[in-house]
Amino acid sequence: MTGCPFGATPTQTDAAASVPVDSRARSERSGEWAPALEESFGSAHRDYAALREANPFPWSEAFGGFWAAMTYEDVVAVAQDERFITSVQNVVPHVPRSSRRPPLHFDPPEHTAYREAIDPVMRRSVVKTHEPTFRASAEELVNAMTARGRADGVADFAAPFVVDCFAAFLGVPAELAHHVREIGVRYGFAIQDMDDDVIGQCSAQLYEIAERVYRDRLSQRPDPATDLVASLHAAAMDPANHITERTAIATIRQMIVAGMGAPQAVLGSCVVHLAQDRDLQEHLRANPDDLPAAIEEFLRLHAPYRVFARTAREDTVVHGRLVRPDEAVALVFPSANRDAAVFERPDEFILHRKNNSHLAFGRGAHRCPAATMGRVELLTALQVLLRRTTSFALAGEVRMMNWLEYGPRAVPLALAAAPAP
Repeated sequence: MTGCPFGATPTQTDAAASVPVDSRARSERSGEWAPALEESFGSAHRDYAALREANPFPWSEAFGGFWAAMTYEDVVAVAQDERFITSVQNVVPHVPRSSRRPPLHFDPPEHTAYREAIDPVMRRSVVKTHEPTFRASAEELVNAMTARGRADGVADFAAPFVVDCFAAFLGVPAELAHHVREIGVRYGFAIQDMDDDVIGQCSAQLYEIAERVYRDRLSQRPDPATDLVASLHAAAMDPANHITERTAIATIRQMIVAGMGAPQAVLGSCVVHLAQDRDLQEHLRANPDDLPAAIEEFLRLHAPYRVFARTAREDTVVHGRLVRPDEAVALVFPSANRDAAVFERPDEFILHRKNNSHLAFGRGAHRCPAATMGRVELLTALQVLLRRTTSFALAGEVRMMNWLEYGPRAVPLALAAAPAP
């Protein structure tokens, strides 16, 4: 915990640490940090390291105003503290909406009913049944890239691969999933630009698609034990909980966006990392059993989200600063995952890192329900990419996504194909 930074006059005391608390009202604060809207690969991590050293819980006037939790301890504390809720503002920037989208916009105990419908169909035994389809997609994409010798690691690999995976999991045509991803990317940039008109247009389109997916999938009478739509529908038909068909459809809308954005961002970052590290490439080709451990370290180093937020519902002290009711706190997972107080040599890739309790999938009640699926996607994609190449390297400048997703938007590659088996 800190003392009273930035010259504030302490008017309260943090009882847990018995140190003065910065209790300035918003009108008395100035912006201490603003996220860079244009980044290079890795530049954000340099910014976050400087903040963890000088100002680990800054106030930003960007995106309507928010606090930014930069340390591992603060991110975990806010994510698990019931005084911080998601039902008011759960992302930065605040997205205008006419209704809450479950499960992200609900707090326990309302949130619990949705997770009870979602979690069983996201378990490993269910996800693994889709692995042959995932692998077939990766094989087709990598074969096409190596045949050309040059490709974009996002447009030609990460993006279509995660679309294929989610389409297979949800039981919808890949063309529809691709359309959803295009809308989702447009939606993300509109949020960063705070363009309410485009946000509204994209949101309405996504709701229409989610309802179509819901109706079409139910017409096929899938098994609720293994199908997301059927499981949510069964929950909506159960009078014992508060889920309705409308909120079940809203859940599908939420998951089809998040279910493709984060995996694409992480997989793209993995490709960049490996393209820049020939020794690691060669090691993982020769030792494929090390890939699961490598993926955990990739997830730590390249966590995709820094916009998920919680909103204080009462005065709460975080890192020696008073967060007032209705003020949002962004959980900057990529920063927390490189906190030297938790991770030795935090900016280095350490293959078999001990106690790698990274936060790439969040923490607390809202921990990502698709963590298993994300790991299976990454493992499958990287297995195929490494096996079907002898090398790949950057062939141009990496372009990054926006604030909402930490990951590349374009990754120019030169690839050398492995001999046909």
